[in-house]
Amino acid sequence: MREKRALDRIDQNILSVLQTEGRITNQQLAEKVNLSPSSCLARVRKLEEDRCIESYHAQLNLERLCRYITCVAMVSLGQHRQEDFRTFERFVKTLDEVVQCDTVSGGCDFIVRIVCADMERYHEVNEMLLNSGTNVVNIKTHVVMSETKPFSKYPLDDLLQ
Repeated sequence: MREKRALDRIDQNILSVLQTEGRITNQQLAEKVNLSPSSCLARVRKLEEDRCIESYHAQLNLERLCRYITCVAMVSLGQHRQEDFRTFERFVKTLDEVVQCDTVSGGCDFIVRIVCADMERYHEVNEMLLNSGTNVVNIKTHVVMSETKPFSKYPLDDLLQ
């Protein structure tokens, strides 16, 4: 487990603002967190260097862009050796349609979020998972009908208490 970086209140405020306003200018960010622009930029660069901030992304509205389906697949492996897990993890990282993959406890080994153009493409991805040589023995799929609450940000203030 990685060592945690100690954050003061100003760093927490910077991270909270950047989570919701990733395109904010340094000047605007500095004003929001009551710092000089140079001090603010130095703190942001340090947070990036320490990998507290890993990247910046645009959140796309796929409904405005294209037709798509989202499937949540619960994947079980035949054996639970470390190498089986690592092989599967390496394989799913090669699939563009896999937008998230979590190793979990309970009734399956992985929960995989897959976004495809249509159900036909999902079937192809599903077959790739089954025939990948990664020891997949079962995939239970749920088609997402609507996103009730898409991911937007972490509850940083609560997590850092």
